[in-house]
Amino acid sequence: MKPSQKKQIKTNQSNTTKKFPKDKPLESAPKNEVKEMFLQWFKKRNSVGQIMSKQDVVSNVIAKLDAKQNDALKKAMDELINNGFMEVQSDGLTLVLTQRGSDFIRD
Repeated sequence: MKPSQKKQIKTNQSNTTKKFPKDKPLESAPKNEVKEMFLQWFKKRNSVGQIMSKQDVVSNVIAKLDAKQNDALKKAMDELINNGFMEVQSDGLTLVLTQRGSDFIRD
């Protein structure tokens, strides 16, 4: 080999971007545990229109969550709202127990 010739080394690099994993389906147990925390709080007070303030959510639910439950918090709240058990007031922070939620708690 002549000194002027350089060895060509092939690399296996590609110009693709790193792909992040898609949202994993959450285990249903942590989500159900979070839903139960909300329902237990409302069950203690069981009256239609009962208001759960942001402070109540933080002290009675969020403060008690572990990592898996914390990941499931939004989905659990969405499910309770979509099932009609509670509503979010226009301020976006206050939760209200509905008639359907009250009936569900009594059963």
